[in-house]
Amino acid sequence: MPGRPTPHRPGSNSRTGADSRPGPDSRPGPRSRTARRPGRLRTTALATALVSVLVPVLGACGGGAGASAGGATLRWASSYFPAHWDPVVSGSGAQFRELALVYASLTRTDEKGDAVPDLAESWEYNDKGDEVTFHLRPGLKFSDGEPVDAAAVKAAVERAKKQKNSALFGDLTSIGSVDADGLDAVVHLTQVDYQIPQLLGQRVLQIASPKAAANPRKLDQKPVGAGPFVVEQLIPGTKVLLKKNPDYWDAKNIHIDDVELVSAPDASTVVSGLRTGVYNFADLDPSQADAAEKAGLDVFVQPGFNASNLSLNVNKPPFDDDRVVDAVRHAVNREEFVDKLTFGHGEATDQPFPTGYVAYDPQSRDPYPYDPAKSRKLLAEAGHKAGDITLDLVIPAEDPQAEIVQSQLAAVGITVRIKIDKNWATPFFAKDLTFSLYGTTGRDSAVQTLTAHFGPNGPLNLSTPYEPAGFDAAVAKVRRTPLDSPDYVRNLRAATRAGLKSKALVFTYSSPNLFAKSKAVSDLPKNPAHIDWTGVTIAGGS
Repeated sequence: MPGRPTPHRPGSNSRTGADSRPGPDSRPGPRSRTARRPGRLRTTALATALVSVLVPVLGACGGGAGASAGGATLRWASSYFPAHWDPVVSGSGAQFRELALVYASLTRTDEKGDAVPDLAESWEYNDKGDEVTFHLRPGLKFSDGEPVDAAAVKAAVERAKKQKNSALFGDLTSIGSVDADGLDAVVHLTQVDYQIPQLLGQRVLQIASPKAAANPRKLDQKPVGAGPFVVEQLIPGTKVLLKKNPDYWDAKNIHIDDVELVSAPDASTVVSGLRTGVYNFADLDPSQADAAEKAGLDVFVQPGFNASNLSLNVNKPPFDDDRVVDAVRHAVNREEFVDKLTFGHGEATDQPFPTGYVAYDPQSRDPYPYDPAKSRKLLAEAGHKAGDITLDLVIPAEDPQAEIVQSQLAAVGITVRIKIDKNWATPFFAKDLTFSLYGTTGRDSAVQTLTAHFGPNGPLNLSTPYEPAGFDAAVAKVRRTPLDSPDYVRNLRAATRAGLKSKALVFTYSSPNLFAKSKAVSDLPKNPAHIDWTGVTIAGGS
């Protein structure tokens, strides 16, 4: 109940969500056989060269520089190698998984998707629900020897809110200020919001040493956190070597001694690298899944919240006519995206949440089924003949998803011209585009997902300041509902339902968090969208 404190107890049942907002490694396009991501354009020649360099450096048994002799070494080839190691800059995109090697957070997510203790061992709200106090574990230190205390939490929040290049400031609008009292961080809220323990986890508040973060540029080159591993060597954009942090609060359950994280040169080289022992863990492109399975590797999906969509600006013609918007909705064949872009590993979706997830609204399932005939009828009712409408689909890089959209809309008489703009982010987030694509990696707070997509100032809402009627009230009601309340699921799904009335987004498909590993690496906890190395072992020490 909002009228009484709601302490968290380890093992208690709360609920979680996912959210998405743009950041250095948000996903404006799918990972597929031919898709390319901004900032990661590579030639085949470069990929081959990097592999030839990395093979002798890393070796087949983890013998690279920084590896402990005979120790268990994780050799991870990442498709999302961090462009930045400052969590304020990189914490919002897919690379938060890699940064979690170095940085810990107030909370983390368990296999149920619940917020559970991390640096904070417990927390409780005040009676009104507009203040939450996090109690940090005693005796913790950052890897530079600085104390992990409430002052560090306060500094992290203030930096995330104020640093010029922060990718997190939009996530923290419910936080007014933080008071530091020894190990107690008192978070004062701008509104009643019971989502805060969900929000302040690995994605939004990975906490760096305040001393190191005083120079963000230096922190980018030498990350200093209180996570399970400590950086020993970092080659920007290419490789980082880490060793186990003996002072990590849960070090007894970390059984990996060293980590060699490298940027995957090219999707087609990852399987061979895994097969020969250059890597023993890797992000996997769906196009390579069959080859990985045939090579005898463990291929698995880590649950996630990756949803792609068409972004429409209803403030600009022709999308200022609801009939045209609905025509586009009925023209979309979601299964084609799944078949061609995920090689059968994804699923069609019409919501930002996966089916079965607490925020997924069954009542809103498939409201605009694929129906080209109905699409053409709606266009005719709006006064448009075939060929009347020409749209510029502006995207940041080559993307096979765009070609599918072009083909599907052509089938109903709408001409789509694909335009690549390397500076796409500027007009997209300024809401100057009419038509674009977007894909995100999610958040642990369902409300943050909803407001990012459907709110009047949501970064993923191309139609700002438009929002669907009733959405604001529905979201406010969810924020006021404690996560363990019997009303929480009903109120959350009602907010999803209100958001899906938006005319600004047409969801298409979700792609998996797909990984492959050698059989020497034990199974990972199935924490939604996260990579958690707790309890993971590597047989043979390599």
